[in-house]
Amino acid sequence: MIEEKILELDSQDVSGGNLEASIKRIAGELDNTGYNVSRLGGNLLKLRWAIDDMLKAGRPLLKDLNTAIAAFTIEDLSDPYSTTTKLLSDIGKTWPKLISPECRPDVIQFVEKAKLDLLITKAKGLPDDKGTRLLIAEKVDPEVITRALEITGEQLEQVKAKIKEELAERARVAKLLEATKDKSNEEKVKHLIENSASEELIIEMAKVDQGVIDAVKKSMEEEVKEKQRQAEEEAARKKQEAAGPALEDIPPNEMLDYIDSIREIMEFSDKEKEIRVMCEQSSIPESLVDIAVSEPDKLDELEKKAQG
Repeated sequence: MIEEKILELDSQDVSGGNLEASIKRIAGELDNTGYNVSRLGGNLLKLRWAIDDMLKAGRPLLKDLNTAIAAFTIEDLSDPYSTTTKLLSDIGKTWPKLISPECRPDVIQFVEKAKLDLLITKAKGLPDDKGTRLLIAEKVDPEVITRALEITGEQLEQVKAKIKEELAERARVAKLLEATKDKSNEEKVKHLIENSASEELIIEMAKVDQGVIDAVKKSMEEEVKEKQRQAEEEAARKKQEAAGPALEDIPPNEMLDYIDSIREIMEFSDKEKEIRVMCEQSSIPESLVDIAVSEPDKLDELEKKAQG
């Protein structure tokens, strides 16, 4: 608080006869904030010593401290405690009192505030909800996040819920990868695709590039086509089996039996659908059933031919 007031002074305030008046003015202003200086000799001495230090250095302590902190990047401030140690090592030569244990917590607060300011600035420049995610990841207080990014508490909770879902999906994909840890990259990727993992997660967690994914997907498409071809062939074979032999392949004795069965069925019903159902149930060849429902008179001709 004392140093902040000293930072406001200009060269005129500390020159000649103005110095004592400036000290009294600052003491009064600090009294008004509740930091009793005028009536406490210890605090008044701190103020005078701080001004003496400023006059020796030729500039306020806070100016050096702010300049040093402003030079740090977010990466530099990732660990405020180690950054504070480095900072004190650099400017402690000019300001020895900063190295004292009682000053260190205050300097750490300055460093943490600088880190927060940089994080908020970065977050504001990120698209969509990425800024909110950044501040959540950095464990910034929720009220600070909503105020800094001008979002509602509900919006913040929605982002947190998304993050929770994404973490659950990461855990699921990790288990899928564990199940294929001894497999090739291609087999791992195939297993992940079959279990609906996103390409983004596959690339990140399986540590493969897009080319591997594309090759596996192409191979899977070919597998699907081959299975479809085999299924169609099998369906055609079963259909052919169900349809029975062509007319010319039916032995004469079987032809006579089939015709007799058809006539019995046609005595029971003259509706094509019913005739076909009953013929199918009796395993009568489809080629012969087609003639029965379309050209029933031709049955006599086929019967005579079969009798020789």
